[in-house]
Amino acid sequence: MSKLLVKPSSTTGKVHDITPTSAGWTYVGFELHRLAPGETATGSLGADEAILVVVEGKAAITAAGQDWGVLGDRMNVFEKTPPHALYLPNGSDWRAIAETALTLAVCKAPGKGGHAARRLGPEGITLTQRGTGSNTRWINNIAMEAEDVADSLLVTEVFTPAGNWSSYPSHRHDEDRFPEITYLEETYYHRLNPPQGFAVQRVYTEDGSLDETIAAKNHDVVLVPRGHHPCGAPHGYELYYLNVMAGPLRKWRFIADPDHAWLMG
Repeated sequence: MSKLLVKPSSTTGKVHDITPTSAGWTYVGFELHRLAPGETATGSLGADEAILVVVEGKAAITAAGQDWGVLGDRMNVFEKTPPHALYLPNGSDWRAIAETALTLAVCKAPGKGGHAARRLGPEGITLTQRGTGSNTRWINNIAMEAEDVADSLLVTEVFTPAGNWSSYPSHRHDEDRFPEITYLEETYYHRLNPPQGFAVQRVYTEDGSLDETIAAKNHDVVLVPRGHHPCGAPHGYELYYLNVMAGPLRKWRFIADPDHAWLMG
């Protein structure tokens, strides 16, 4: 199995706990909690900031010394409604008590103390089309560059219709050379509808030193340390993924694969 493919450790509880150490990189961490009603997840961020994304379900959340009430109203991620999300600065503690079956993502990266805790959605998040034809996909931008809401984190959701491609044309963001390109590590948390499906994700460099094609199944995470990383949704299976990116600069600048750059125009 590819070292870039991270399978859930179980079906319930904390099913993913990806750290910079386990991923072999510097910036991005990712947790996923799948809880039954009444179960609790907690965390202490230390030097990291975090964005909690209520992927599915409802949770009563206290964090950063505040009671945020019950967050979440999307019972199935493929409803495509905007998610409830919460930004937490480094040094924060948090607790989530599941009011329904709950899928909670914890997106982490180094914090600098530059932003206060705040809600990020669903207000202000609008499902937006990107691409055309078989490259059409739909985006919920939770915390991208246009919003100054985090020190390091960039977080977005993508819905790819069955038979379509996304993160395509192939592009990379693996050099710290702003404004042409920025270095951003990235995780993809994948979901399929119906859930028994799979997505195809290729992670490769132009020189061939990295070239892996991965079949990602429901709740799998794919690590993108460098290189291009397109995704395909097979016929009959709709694809969702939650992207987490971070690097030395909170800017998203990428370069297309020269072989496929003609598709950009």
